[in-house]
Amino acid sequence: MDMTSIEGEDGSATIVSGVVVLDPSHRVLERAHVVFETNRPYVPGLLFFREGAVALQSVMRLKARPTFLFVNRCGINHPRMAGLASHLGVLLEMSTIGVTKSVLCGSFSPPDRVGDASPLLYRGRKVGHVFFSKKDCRPIVVAPGHLVSMRSTLDLVRHHLAGHRLPEPCQVAHRYVKEIKRRTMGHLPGHDSPPSPGASSSGSCLGRSHRCR
Repeated sequence: MDMTSIEGEDGSATIVSGVVVLDPSHRVLERAHVVFETNRPYVPGLLFFREGAVALQSVMRLKARPTFLFVNRCGINHPRMAGLASHLGVLLEMSTIGVTKSVLCGSFSPPDRVGDASPLLYRGRKVGHVFFSKKDCRPIVVAPGHLVSMRSTLDLVRHHLAGHRLPEPCQVAHRYVKEIKRRTMGHLPGHDSPPSPGASSSGSCLGRSHRCR
């Protein structure tokens, strides 16, 4: 599952939430999304109040119930020990794992090699791992959301890597949400559609010039 937003000039925002269901070989079985307008501002650490309802609705549109859910948001690696991934797990009564590209809170020793993971500590408590998932890319943060252990969280993320920085369910959901956002922006006044996935663009990871995915 992934979410993104299209910010309006009047302080409003259009939230896009998308979820994909994959089989064990990472083939897409089902997709669902919701587009929702809100006037709630972006406040770090309080994303559930802005994105929670649309995230719930997108999962509830699925015909099949996932075994567990990767969420591109925080789990217990959160100042209140309950990020969006945790809230969703409780409300859906489902195992959830939070995966993010940056640290919201806590301290860690950077992992040295691909495949290594360092504990993420916050106020003396282990709240996740900083995981070196791909060469030449910054590590990602993985944490339990709900109904999953610390060890299982890391094992599941490792199991679902498929050559990208993010585990494949997150990677596929991210592409899906970008597709929905692009189509949505084409219908909003004052917004131009962003370039298609095949268009050229630049990016960097760890100071290198190639793109990190």
